[in-house]
Parts: sequence; C-alpha cells; structure tokens
Amino acid sequence: MMENRGVLSIIFDLDNTLVDTAGAGRIAIQKVYELLKSTHVQENHITDICNCFLLKLLHESFDPSEGKTIDDVRIHHWYEALQETQGTDLDPDLPSSCYYRWKNTRLQALTLSPEVRSLLEELQKNYKLLLLTNGDTQTQWEKIEAVRCEGLFSVVVVGGDHPEQKPARSIFTHCFESAGVRPHDCIMVGDSLSTDIQGGINAGVRATVWINSDCKSLPQGSVTPDYTVPSVLKLNDVLAELMLK
Repeated sequence: MMENRGVLSIIFDLDNTLVDTAGAGRIAIQKVYELLKSTHVQENHITDICNCFLLKLLHESFDPSEGKTIDDVRIHHWYEALQETQGTDLDPDLPSSCYYRWKNTRLQALTLSPEVRSLLEELQKNYKLLLLTNGDTQTQWEKIEAVRCEGLFSVVVVGGDHPEQKPARSIFTHCFESAGVRPHDCIMVGDSLSTDIQGGINAGVRATVWINSDCKSLPQGSVTPDYTVPSVLKLNDVLAELMLK
C-alpha cells in the first residue's frame, strides 16, 4: 500500500496559469496595429494582417534542427501575412519591424501580479514548487526571464529542452526525479486540458487543477480535472480540501 504523505509538490504551468499571456498578446497586437497605421498599409487591411499572423502562430510548427531560429520563423509569419494582403510591394523591413514590436511588447506586458507572486512565496514555504511549460526553448526562457519568477521554483523545466513535451509522461518523470518527489506527492495546475490536465493524469499525480478563467463548460469528450478554479489565486481552497482526504 502506498504511504499517504500528502501533497509535497505543486507543478505549475506558466502561460495563462501564472501569467496572462493572452492579455499580453492582445496588447502586443494592438501595438503592431498602431505601427502598421503609420505605414503605407491600407488601414482596412490591418486587422486581416494581424489575424493572419495570429492564425499562423496558432498552427506553428518549429523544428530547430532546420537551422532557423524561432525569430526567423515568426518574422516569416508576418511576411506571409503582409504579402497575402498587400501583395509583393512590401517594405522589406516591415515584417521584422512587426515581429519585434509584437515580441518586445508582449514580453514587457508579461508579469506576475503581486497577488500571484505573494501566493507563490507563501506556497514556497510548505511545498516544492515546479514550473513546467511547453514551448520553444528560446521563447519560454525569454518569458521566464521577463517575469523574473525562476527563483520561486525548485525546478524549472521548458518543454523545448526535452525530447517530449506535455502531456508526455517522460517530461513529468524528469520533473519528479529532479525534485526528488513521487507522482502521488504532486498536483498539476494548468489551463490546458489537453496538455496540463491530461499530462498530470498520464503521470499519475495526486490531483489535477484546471484554471478555467473564462468559466467555460467542460468540452464534451475531454479529460476531466479533479478540481476546477477560475484563478490560481483559488489554489489554497483546493489544498485545504486535499488535506482533508
């Protein structure tokens, strides 16, 4: 029989769990909109250009072994978005200008709110905190540096540094081994049902906590989290309930 040691460790996702990446992205797109308004680009095309970029970002595939950086790939997203709307008569520097306006604005807008930072500082006193984020190595480490959160975690793991990302069991196993904990000692907290919650279940964690900030209904056929909260700031309620089990 497995010894019941209670929750010893909390694994957090980063984007839209601890930081409002979606909100920062909206600010960044607005800044690109303003940039494009100052150019020869027709104003009635700007929304289409920005939406086209966002669609390419959503469906992005990136293989660093191909010799390109994530910056190269995303500059090309802007190039294609502009070309598809404006044709071939493009300022050759405009895609790069759009990208770096978007990227730098998004990083500047990313922040741990004082409330979230305070929560992590309090949790740090009683739990091993782990950060496990999917994504390209460069992009995710830039975000982590921008929000200055690395010191709040015993272990920080970026999916792009490893052969497999969430929901693969292997990356969770790496977390457990790095922190010196067992799966049943941990809970997984994140906003994605398909990566965070499914990954936590695959790895055998004690409980999964879904951050459902939009109060969405659970999609039909999706994995079911053990707990659902509207904000990570409600995590203490979950921990209190788990202590009673």
